[in-house]
Amino acid sequence: MAVGPRYFVPFRRRREGKTDYYKRGKLIVAEQPRMVVRKTNRHIIVQMIVAEMEGDKTLVTANSAELLDYGYKGSTSNTPAAYLTGMLFAVKALNADHPAAILDIGLNRATYGAKVFAALKGAVEAGLDVPHGEEILPADERVKGEHIAAYAPDRAGDLVENVESAAQTIMKELA
Repeated sequence: MAVGPRYFVPFRRRREGKTDYYKRGKLIVAEQPRMVVRKTNRHIIVQMIVAEMEGDKTLVTANSAELLDYGYKGSTSNTPAAYLTGMLFAVKALNADHPAAILDIGLNRATYGAKVFAALKGAVEAGLDVPHGEEILPADERVKGEHIAAYAPDRAGDLVENVESAAQTIMKELA
């Protein structure tokens, strides 16, 4: 380990690889709520967070585990689940009178058609105002689950119809 008077110990969350403080600073300066998308091995979590001096405050949360209540029967960690979770998040945010946000994908890589952008697509299609470029969003076939149905038809079942019906059920929640 480096020693000496000029050695700088990085912040703990930077050392743990959890926070990119440069990116976080840029997002906080925007003074808009952040649409934070996080992936776990089993779920997709989307939150609306505002930064305050005492600490970040969570305004709205949607978890892909909640999709089961809306009739979704597929995996809660795939691209269609991310799309539906983003849609559910947007409905909750709009009902709570939060019409706009900026996307925060954290340490996830910004690759074309990634799950975090599927969540963004769901939120935008539900009516949330999030600045984005159309080219980064996944194709409609991927968010509907057609690629899963083509790859593993025996496991997918009626995934495409299930995603569409769950999306309609979620949109009915919009007040």
